[in-house]
Amino acid sequence: MIPIRDRGLERECSFTAARSSGPGGQNVNKVATKIELAFHIMSSQLLSDEEKTAITEKLATKINEDGYLKISSSESRSQAANKEAALEKLYDTLEKALIKPKKRKATKMPKAVKEQIKATKRKTSEKKANRRLDKSDWS
Repeated sequence: MIPIRDRGLERECSFTAARSSGPGGQNVNKVATKIELAFHIMSSQLLSDEEKTAITEKLATKINEDGYLKISSSESRSQAANKEAALEKLYDTLEKALIKPKKRKATKMPKAVKEQIKATKRKTSEKKANRRLDKSDWS
């Protein structure tokens, strides 16, 4: 299976530039350096059907109603650097979504632990029973 980063997903992404609120001083008012990346998951030719369903399930809150996963980057004063950062965020997000969780192995509780729990419960029960007997002596 080919790693996500080696598939060339940037060909299926659309990029838009906008004015950034990040660092840059007066440059912020003049140059559109913020990059917004949009990736349509279901129309991707580079992802398998299994991967598409896994991504849509795990990233359901990050995908809009049109089916686009949107990522933005405005960390740098450079549009090219922000584009690279947005792609890096996309790859990280997709890789995390495709990690399959390990199946939990059921373990048996040791007999000694069960006995210890029973003994603790028995002591608590006796203590409370003694309190009831002590209060009946008051009347």
